[in-house]
Amino acid sequence: MARRSVIAGVGGYLPKRIVTNDELSRTIATTDEWIQERTGIKQRHIAGPTETCAFMGARAAAAALAHAGAGTEEVDAVILATATPDQAFPASALRVQAELGITRGFGFDVSAACSGFIYALAMADAVVRTGQATGVLVIGSEVYSRIMNWADRGTCVLFGDGAGAAFVRPGTDRDGARGILSTHLHAQGTLGDLLYVDGAVGRPDRSGQLVMNGREVFRHAVAKLAAVVDEALAANGLGHADIDWLVPHQANRRIIDAMGRKLDLPSEQVVVTVDRHANTSAASVPLALAEACGDGRIKRGDLVVMEALGGGMTWGSALVRF
Repeated sequence: MARRSVIAGVGGYLPKRIVTNDELSRTIATTDEWIQERTGIKQRHIAGPTETCAFMGARAAAAALAHAGAGTEEVDAVILATATPDQAFPASALRVQAELGITRGFGFDVSAACSGFIYALAMADAVVRTGQATGVLVIGSEVYSRIMNWADRGTCVLFGDGAGAAFVRPGTDRDGARGILSTHLHAQGTLGDLLYVDGAVGRPDRSGQLVMNGREVFRHAVAKLAAVVDEALAANGLGHADIDWLVPHQANRRIIDAMGRKLDLPSEQVVVTVDRHANTSAASVPLALAEACGDGRIKRGDLVVMEALGGGMTWGSALVRF
């Protein structure tokens, strides 16, 4: 019988520099009121020269291991979700592996934009369930500040930098009903032009900056996220009333609030960090999860649903009993 995987620990890292809306308003045509009204964002963290994807990912991973009471010798896989890797190759996951002194197992990056952590968690769950790995670091780490068009107020105010991580291992008899109940992944490539980065190593003729059709992304987000959460609940014979916590992708406060209403959840059961972190893409879900576990909101036995949607278009959900 396939074994269930458990999230044993979580951790996060945020760059030291904080940029407020007022600071942004000094260089672009915007105001704190305009940004907060449309997004709920008050500030974001911006990476310094040494705070790269791998640098931040390693520190979030170390925090997750410490939270789990685990050592690096227990890690035999590193799966890192990012759209902003340090290099085309090697994978930033391997840079994290080296930084932490891990010398066994395997590692790779996942590119699914803002859905990346959910995708990576699904991969970790699969390799643990099948016995291919017994200790997996799942990381979301992003430096979107380096792919922003800082003259475009419609996009540059939305994003921030940071990293979040989870340590996933096989469940034991002591864990009981704890664990990752199921993950659900989707993609629709025909919607890829709604949110993308116009450039990469393979396209030197492009600028390499983020481009987004915000109105269309918003329209797809609420419907697709609500559907994928209901898919996860139905797969486990559960309903909205069984959810203890929603940990959503932190893209926009209006999307988060709409998701809470669709799931009949009071705001007190929805974890929100977008006001302080902005949209950290693949890092947003694990950062929010680490905060809610760290401050004691999420407790052992709680049923937590995570969801995210990103460029590609990709979206997914994970249902976890903590």
